[in-house]
Amino acid sequence: MELREVMRTAGAVREFTAEPVADEVLAAVLEAARFAPSGGNQQPWVVIVLRDPELRRQVRDLVQLGWREYMAQLHAGVRPFAPGPDGQWHGAAIDLDEAARTPAPSAFIDDFDQVPVLLVLAVRLTALAVTDVELARQSVVGGASIYPFAQNVLLAARDVGLGGTLTTFLARREPEAARLLRIPADHGVAAVLALGHPVRTVRRLGREPVSAFARVDTFDGPAFGQS
Repeated sequence: MELREVMRTAGAVREFTAEPVADEVLAAVLEAARFAPSGGNQQPWVVIVLRDPELRRQVRDLVQLGWREYMAQLHAGVRPFAPGPDGQWHGAAIDLDEAARTPAPSAFIDDFDQVPVLLVLAVRLTALAVTDVELARQSVVGGASIYPFAQNVLLAARDVGLGGTLTTFLARREPEAARLLRIPADHGVAAVLALGHPVRTVRRLGREPVSAFARVDTFDGPAFGQS
């Protein structure tokens, strides 16, 4: 598939057929994805391919708790886990313990263990050059060495006719997930990637035009690419 078509049609897919994904297809996806850039070419990713049904169920249960917390904040009218205008986290606007106990039905999350391919993406923290570590705001730079790999997985999956999405709900229960999956202390949970054969193939994605986000010279400069 032509690169631009892949990029323009690789939307989040959360509904999959029951058709399994062959090992050789998944191997080809990971083979392509491994060429993602990372700081210092450290390639700090570890991919855990979840196959054991009981492990899958337990991961689903942990993901479900994060999903409930997320949805409860949405229902309360706040952006889930977002820092304030000063860039710092000031705590949740709701009781997250209660939120985790409150059902939030979702066909995708409730049947997460049934997704054809579940990839837990762990990152070696000591390999990250987190250049914004001392700033008085939430750190984001470390993700530059792991999420391009995750996006490569999704793009490579789309290229072979699969669909998928990235979720970060498991990170809300990282200690439990680390014990369950034997992830060492110097690694963190970056995401879970869900892949499979899509029920429907996305042909067109809705996104803002370049002029909505690109500026010339300064943050408040004129829009770039505006005709």
